[in-house]
Amino acid sequence: MAVPRILIVGGGYVGMYTALRLQRRLRRGEAHVMVADFGSYMTYQPFLPEAAAGNIEPRHVVVPLRRILRSCEILSGTVESISLADRTARFQPHEGPAVTIGYDYVVVAPGSVSRLLPIPGLTDHGIGFKTVEEAIHLRNHVLGKLDLAASTPDERVRRRALTFVFVGGGYAGVEALGELEDMAADACRYFEGISRGDMRWILVEATDRILPEVGEDMARWTVQELRGRGIEVRTRTLLTSAENGHIVLDDGQEFDAETLVWTAGVKPNPVVAAGDLPLDEKGRVKATAYLRIKGTDFAFTAGDAAAVPDLTRPGLLCPPNAQHAVRQGRRLADNVLATIRGHTCTPYRHRDVGSVASLGLYQGVAQIYGRQMRGFPAWFMHRTYHLMRMPTFNKKSRILMDWTLGLLFPREIVSLGALQRPHQEFKVAGRS
Repeated sequence: MAVPRILIVGGGYVGMYTALRLQRRLRRGEAHVMVADFGSYMTYQPFLPEAAAGNIEPRHVVVPLRRILRSCEILSGTVESISLADRTARFQPHEGPAVTIGYDYVVVAPGSVSRLLPIPGLTDHGIGFKTVEEAIHLRNHVLGKLDLAASTPDERVRRRALTFVFVGGGYAGVEALGELEDMAADACRYFEGISRGDMRWILVEATDRILPEVGEDMARWTVQELRGRGIEVRTRTLLTSAENGHIVLDDGQEFDAETLVWTAGVKPNPVVAAGDLPLDEKGRVKATAYLRIKGTDFAFTAGDAAAVPDLTRPGLLCPPNAQHAVRQGRRLADNVLATIRGHTCTPYRHRDVGSVASLGLYQGVAQIYGRQMRGFPAWFMHRTYHLMRMPTFNKKSRILMDWTLGLLFPREIVSLGALQRPHQEFKVAGRS
């Protein structure tokens, strides 16, 4: 009898935790697990702001799938489509021809991508904040702009370089802005002629408040904290154009900026629409409380790309956050095992414990089990909670070491922007 083949699409929270639990609980020869992911590593996204600010080494916020999933087959590339009808998926390796992968069970967990709007200049001049590559680039970019501003007598160039715009007032945007502004303010002492007041940091939010994940009191306190640091917080404001780095807001404001960070929402990975998966009105895969794709008994889904019923809030769906994704992955793995073994599946149920966010060193905001915290206690809670959730003792130890060294030594202020242009020096040598 052939060994059942389990295909896991996506190596993020859901994909990695599902595969890890299956690896631990499957009997020898009971099933073969394949994990298909573009980068073959899992990024712990809550630590991206700290990685961008230089508080954590970027390599320490990623977990290599090949190291921890040694009993699984790791496929590095892109799943282009998924067919439930014939139980196949079309997979494109980074190089070479595409192949068709057959499976007996499939886990669809490709996560989400940035939701872009048709704003002129956005795709050319904006950058997202969902991957470690984007975090590294943004850190190098910000420090590079400080270098530029300290090295030019042109006031127009200087003002443009020192203007930083973040669009989206959710956790991703607020944390990224808070950490990077704190880093840049700390770095200013090493750049002659630049002070904190010379920089212009702007947060643009379309709705009437930031941080919808926490209570209104905490959101108002966060606005006051950011404005107290000189950061402009513009609610009920839309970005209408970013052509040639010229920022135009719908409140009439216009100015030049060389930094535009887009964190205004996400959407399901496009692969879920390339096949015969049942989707809801927002393009998410329809799921049951058992984390099965509706209408099937062999296909499962969870995470940002799935519409999972929230049994603790009847009629609503589970929010797309890391807290739910990690727990869904574990429950999903147990239900896959139960299906293989002919046992009864268990529905997913978890009450959201709250949210935590960092606004820079020693500043944060949190709402845990209905209790609100701010300032240093919230910042400490943010670090403690996410350190405990970080996969593997290896990564926990390295992050803790990064934080410890950060107490003893100043942050590095070197911009390695040339990483994006590795052939430049070689080309210069070739012209001489």
